Amino acid sequence: MSAPDKPGASLAAKVTELEASARWIEALDRQSTIIMAIFARAGFEPIAPAVIQPADVFLDVIGEDLRARTYVFTDPEGAELCLRPDLTIPACRLYLARHGQDGAPARFAYNGVVFRYQPSGGSPARPREFRQAGIESFAAADPAKAEAEILALSVESVRAAGLRSFRVHVGDLGLFNALISGIDMPERWQARLRHYFWQPEAFREQLQRLVNGALAGRHLPPALVAAIAGGDEAKVISAIEQHLDEKGMVISGTRTLEEIAAHLTGLAHDRKIKPLAARAAELIESYLRIEAPAEAVPQHIKKLLKGSGIDLTPALSAYEERLKLASQEGIDISQAAFSAGFGRAFEYYTGFVFEILSPVVGDATPIGGGGRYDTLVKAISGSRSVPAVGAAIHTERLLLAVRGGRP
Repeated sequence: MSAPDKPGASLAAKVTELEASARWIEALDRQSTIIMAIFARAGFEPIAPAVIQPADVFLDVIGEDLRARTYVFTDPEGAELCLRPDLTIPACRLYLARHGQDGAPARFAYNGVVFRYQPSGGSPARPREFRQAGIESFAAADPAKAEAEILALSVESVRAAGLRSFRVHVGDLGLFNALISGIDMPERWQARLRHYFWQPEAFREQLQRLVNGALAGRHLPPALVAAIAGGDEAKVISAIEQHLDEKGMVISGTRTLEEIAAHLTGLAHDRKIKPLAARAAELIESYLRIEAPAEAVPQHIKKLLKGSGIDLTPALSAYEERLKLASQEGIDISQAAFSAGFGRAFEYYTGFVFEILSPVVGDATPIGGGGRYDTLVKAISGSRSVPAVGAAIHTERLLLAVRGGRP
């Protein structure tokens, strides 16, 4: 039989643990001071959004992955709230409160705690509660220059915090959007592919359905098909109501009859359109497989599109201009890598995206990242679109990487 632990030994272990935790917090504070000073010198105003946020705003726009990891609760008055899973959306809400009417430029910086569910309590690289230090730029006069500045400040920050070994990974949803806009297919199908871009398996399934002609709506009731053929919204709505009555069904969820009518009309129209060409689908899939040095991307895309009749010159010119501006900001573009399918974590991104990766914590846990999100402000407010770009650094991961993986 082993001897029981001595009370003194147990207490000493607890003290050691508390001292290590205190040193970790002190190191995070020093790191945050360094990063926030860099942001302040660049002209970003420090902000401190509320930790508790309205849940519906987040759940509508953050994407499937984060939606499942957001802590949601109901207060005593019945309002559905959440612990913020990121700080970009709270920054957007503050922008709307200040500039929702005038749309003036604004530059915010923050350093605060965010919360995301992690199975089994998480790990040092993936804690449930962690800090984000970030910057957000709204309505900048020169969008490309703003993107290069955000990237450069992110890189400068992790370097100033002591990170020596890292690489920059970039993507561009603008190139993807330009590609599918250039392919012969209805706008409705383009919107469907954009919607599923963030879900690779569902995206491939939708693409294959467009090729096979296996579109939804093949089994619509004849009365609905006849009403839709007439092109009269009132008749479609009447046919829907009659169908619901006959089946003893009621509408549940948030869609209105008008929205359901528009959706069914679209499905019925899909039945009349010839399937997507297999060559077009292969072109899309080949594009999404592109992984190359960032500087080599234009030649890869031009080679892929040769003979297709698709011209991505404007989108490629914008991509090359962004690389040039990033280089002028001090980024070694020759070391940056591009992936066409990158950008599938946050559904609100619309253009340039990037992440900073460290071999210490691995590619699955980026040190930081960001990108352009021109439709997010409108999605939150329902009013105007505001061009915006931002980035956030996961400071616990940064400190872990700086320390060589030792908490």
